Amino acid sequence: MKIKKAYYILLLLVTQLSFAQDGIPIYSDYLADNLYLLHPSMAGAGTYNQVRLTARQQWFDQDEAPNLQTISYNTRLGENSGIGVIAFNDKNGYHSQTGGYITYAHHLMFSRSPADLNQLSFGLSVGIVQTKLDETQFDPNDFDPIIAGIIQSTSYFNVDAGVSYNFLDFSGHFTVKNIIFRNRNLNSEKFESNNQRRYLISAAYAVGSYGSIWTYEPSFMFQLSESTGEQAIDINFKAYREMDFGKIWGGLSYRRSFDGSEFLDGTEISDQKLQNITPVLGVNFKNFMFAYTYSYQIGNIKFDSGGFHQITLGYEFLGGRAEPYDCNCPAIN
Repeated sequence: MKIKKAYYILLLLVTQLSFAQDGIPIYSDYLADNLYLLHPSMAGAGTYNQVRLTARQQWFDQDEAPNLQTISYNTRLGENSGIGVIAFNDKNGYHSQTGGYITYAHHLMFSRSPADLNQLSFGLSVGIVQTKLDETQFDPNDFDPIIAGIIQSTSYFNVDAGVSYNFLDFSGHFTVKNIIFRNRNLNSEKFESNNQRRYLISAAYAVGSYGSIWTYEPSFMFQLSESTGEQAIDINFKAYREMDFGKIWGGLSYRRSFDGSEFLDGTEISDQKLQNITPVLGVNFKNFMFAYTYSYQIGNIKFDSGGFHQITLGYEFLGGRAEPYDCNCPAIN
């Protein structure tokens, strides 16, 4: 019985920042050079156009464990416009959601010369998401009038909007996800708030002289759910080394939620907050990119084996610029 209780407490902790939200769950994808997946204002913002494919699997030793796949593409159009498209598939136990987004971004340049980076960007994404609940495998002997024993589904659209500012070695982003309140009609979700709005704030600063073989980039990301008040922060550090064939890079991320769950530890009531440690390794070989991240949960209650594995594959080709900017700006160059 204690194991079962601990299991449900664990699921509550690890899913409060993934399944509790609508649309693409916010994991560590952005650490693998995939900022557009979070911030629509980054569509077409970089020197290169990007294709990104990610696959994430949690707890290989557990049935119906959460898993996520995304594919995205963003490109520059002319001097001041960018477009992008995202498709995703997300599954968490008997719940799943699939959908896609299309994005338009507008970029304002304030640079003194073509080599300087001083860009303010605005982006808007419109998405369609289908949510499913598979009740066909529920035990029919556990009678509950809310359980229909079928595959239930509902579809809705929503809008994300954001702004980014990239100035030389600094980058900052603010994004609001799920701006529109949407009703969802799945029985198991009928008590959820219609407000799934979520706010993201992130910033990074690259340290190192332009042309140096080493660049260091501390960064953070803060997220807030409006309806539930859930909050979490990521503290990140990455290092890049230029190579003859491209570059290699790696980093470490620490995520901590400000909210948690109480559980009975012997005779005392204890509290645990979600905490993840995520190392990331990546390599850019010519126009190709490969990255691997592994998230490990820390705390008293956790699975003993099976972390959160994620692989990102990418391809880059020249977009609106013929040459990179004269700055240490990994999110742009």
